[in-house]
Amino acid sequence: MVMKSITDMHEKFIMMNSEEKARAVSRLKRIEGQIRGIQKMVEEDRYCIDILSQTASIVSALRGVEDQIMQQHLNTCVSDAMKSDDTNLKNEKINEVMSVLSKFRKHG
Repeated sequence: MVMKSITDMHEKFIMMNSEEKARAVSRLKRIEGQIRGIQKMVEEDRYCIDILSQTASIVSALRGVEDQIMQQHLNTCVSDAMKSDDTNLKNEKINEVMSVLSKFRKHG
């Protein structure tokens, strides 16, 4: 019996629609620009507290992207799995979400 990977199994679900994907990419590009700004601040020997303030902003922005992607995942992949008759798939999605939540709690 050949086991399918999670990556193989997710292909039957719709991931992000084009609007959500564009929104996530836009946010990530904005974060990328913020990171470049911090790099420049370090190169210019800017005040440490100012740099730390900017890093906190980036962490907050990344959490916003995480929230957006998690909501999309719950509304698509997890929702579709819960509607299916496949008990293994349902359990897999529950375990997957619990694993991610556990990682989030460890990293704040």
